[in-house]
Amino acid sequence: MLSTHSSSRRPYRRKAEKRPAAPKPAVVLQPCLSKDEINELPIQAWAGPIVIVQDEQALDAALEQLWKEPVLGFDTETRPTFTKGKICLPALIQLATAHTAYLIQLTHLPFSERIAELLSSPRILKVGVAIHDDMKALARIHEFTPGGVVDLAALARAKGIQAQGLRTLSANLLGFRISKGAQCSNWENRELTPQQIKYAATDAWIGRELYFHLI
Repeated sequence: MLSTHSSSRRPYRRKAEKRPAAPKPAVVLQPCLSKDEINELPIQAWAGPIVIVQDEQALDAALEQLWKEPVLGFDTETRPTFTKGKICLPALIQLATAHTAYLIQLTHLPFSERIAELLSSPRILKVGVAIHDDMKALARIHEFTPGGVVDLAALARAKGIQAQGLRTLSANLLGFRISKGAQCSNWENRELTPQQIKYAATDAWIGRELYFHLI
């Protein structure tokens, strides 16, 4: 009995050669102003309305407005410590809209789920310098997952801008400097000084201004 075998051979196909990936364009670093040049620039500060949030009623009104905004300038303030190993938690959250700066005092109000929900929303961008560090510090108070977070320093680096801090970015990109005099003050005070209020509002406002300039 004869058996027949049909053999089917696949046609030879030459493997496609992998083409090398196109090199990414080099980021050209832009020169930065020197400290002396920055100190010669005029000082500017937030001159609009500032709302200090110290109770649930004020928080209700603030959140109602903040949820309407697509982009919020963001920052936090923490009392400085000069003791090795001691860590202080954020005492103030600053959120700036196009028209108003809101200062949420965590010495009066707890960092609650309602605030965390806003900071977790991917729909609303929160923009600031070293913002991921601020979010991590807040998560020590109340666990949450930040969303819609934009680090201005990273955004600047991607565009070849060497300046990284809020003061140097505002000087190089906006043409003015901001005062840092109240930076190391006691942010856990029950009543903030006028200098602290102006400083905190300015930092949040500048963050929002820088974001729109960078994009």
